[in-house]
Amino acid sequence: MKKIFDSKWFKIPFYFFLVGFALIGFFLTASYAAIMLRLTDEGGSVDSNNRYFSEINRQYNQSFKEDISKVTFRYHDALHRILILNKYYPKNAEYILAAYKKSNNDQEILRMLDAVDLELKKDKRYMADLKKFRQNRRSFKKQYTYKSAYDWMNIAEWGVFKEAVVKDKALIDSVATLTGVEGRLIVSCLVSEQIRLFNSNREAYKKWIGPLKILSVESQFSFGVTGIKEHTAQNIERYIKDSKSEYYLGKKYEHLLDFSTADVASERISRLTSFRNHFYSYMYAALFLKQVKVQWERAGFPIENRPEILATLFNVGYIQSVPKKNPRVGGSTIRIKDKAYTFGAIAYQFYYSGELLDVFPFEKKKFDWNEIN
Repeated sequence: MKKIFDSKWFKIPFYFFLVGFALIGFFLTASYAAIMLRLTDEGGSVDSNNRYFSEINRQYNQSFKEDISKVTFRYHDALHRILILNKYYPKNAEYILAAYKKSNNDQEILRMLDAVDLELKKDKRYMADLKKFRQNRRSFKKQYTYKSAYDWMNIAEWGVFKEAVVKDKALIDSVATLTGVEGRLIVSCLVSEQIRLFNSNREAYKKWIGPLKILSVESQFSFGVTGIKEHTAQNIERYIKDSKSEYYLGKKYEHLLDFSTADVASERISRLTSFRNHFYSYMYAALFLKQVKVQWERAGFPIENRPEILATLFNVGYIQSVPKKNPRVGGSTIRIKDKAYTFGAIAYQFYYSGELLDVFPFEKKKFDWNEIN
């Protein structure tokens, strides 16, 4: 046994094992002591951009008031900066724009842009464009006013109209569902009619339309909030039941205007001129739009995507609805603040203005075909 312990084949591995075990023990003991004495703590470092981070945080912790002019200016500010970023780093611009569309949060989007600016502060081309924009922005902000490009939308009556029409959203949506006519298209015709009345009938506007924020209901030569003439209303009623008519829409629509009394003439005027319920004003308007749309479609001249032509036809009536290749926009001339507009042009401008888009949005189709033969 002693020979085995004294042999080099035993001693060498044994001493290797013993020394190794001792070293491991020393390392573990030393490591434990270092941890307990906090000798292994990271010293850390201060980011070179720390001052910028603090400044950005201070900026956004200040009042971020939701004054409409400030909100709009911030929106434009963000869009311009995204466009500059897109010139150099389209991927980042795409992410920020997508975030804006999804969150609609001005503060967070501007923070995203500030984060990019911080990273790109040594990019001379990008920073030069950004500096130029900021210099122009200062002069722009001084003269910035929250106005529409469409002059007639800057009159006080327009604000009143918007409040009034929102009250009828449920009625307009209901008519849109029943007829398959886009609500925004119906409102386009309403806009032209109401703006004309708001602008010309000043006494009525001052006395009750403006203060009450309501729509003007016509009751003389034209009727209701959409200005339907009596003979036009009679034709609409007749064509929805006449299967041989070029305006016929199908059986589904035949009973939408049925009367409940024997005195049809009185009931027609009564439901069109109701001050409390404008449902039939919108129903007649929607059916007319769909009838002339179908007429032109069958003749080979589709006008489904021409709100200005549809509104013009609504204004001039069936007699001038003659399908042709190049229809003209027009209708009644409406003067607003000494500037002349046509009925069709006002409808077109409203339709594509973006105004009230959250209440009356674009649909995939302006017309739902449903059961049209």
